[in-house]
Amino acid sequence: SFFFFRCSRGMSDPVLYLDDRIRFFVILPIVAITFFSGLTRHYVSLLIRSSKKVSLADVQQSQVLARSRVMRAHGNFLPRSAFNMRRHYLCAEETGLFHKLKPQTAAPNPATDPTMMADMMKGNFVNMVPMLVIGGIISYAFAGFVTIKVPFPLTLPFKSMLQRGIELTTLSASWVSSMSFYFVCVFGLRSVFSLILGANNAADQTHMMQQQQQQMTMGADPAGALNNERDALQISTHAWALDGVEETLLQGEVPHNKDD
Repeated sequence: SFFFFRCSRGMSDPVLYLDDRIRFFVILPIVAITFFSGLTRHYVSLLIRSSKKVSLADVQQSQVLARSRVMRAHGNFLPRSAFNMRRHYLCAEETGLFHKLKPQTAAPNPATDPTMMADMMKGNFVNMVPMLVIGGIISYAFAGFVTIKVPFPLTLPFKSMLQRGIELTTLSASWVSSMSFYFVCVFGLRSVFSLILGANNAADQTHMMQQQQQQMTMGADPAGALNNERDALQISTHAWALDGVEETLLQGEVPHNKDD
């Protein structure tokens, strides 16, 4: 028997009613397959990932750069004297922290480092192969099913994105097919994986792709990064964001509780 049927209240207002069994035989299996495949991908990535040793100098350099960027972004909430004191501590000619740090050698290019290339190939294998295999299984086992409907109308260009595997020109673009619902689950379960596995988990494919892009751009000169950040902090201007806040607070109306 079919899992959905169509009922019409008139030629101008067709209504699509979904069978309740779609919830148990289509939607829940797709969500479960996506969830457990993400967990498996995370733990397999932990097993095949090579250990990376980070030196103390690299950690110090990254922390100093992060502190300087935070100062430039939010230094207006500090008094001018406090901002200048911190800037002098970082940028002084001989005693500044930027001058005391000894820049490390440039990070190796991923295209020439066999270890980094092997890690990238492992990451691509763990991410792409399960997605292709599971996508093929879902397209074969759940082909032709309509799963959910978005709560707002959509235009016809969205049909090719939301209704993969269903070739019905009369079907509204708001309905989502089983294959498209799988891709919705892949990106929609990111917060669930972050809650269970932590923020930096291998189940989040978007996060893994961002890490690979960062590895491709890791060949920057550390000495140049320190010098550029020092110059940016030296020329940064300070305008205290809380200047005159007392007068503004006294001139305005102080909000009271509704119970008073």
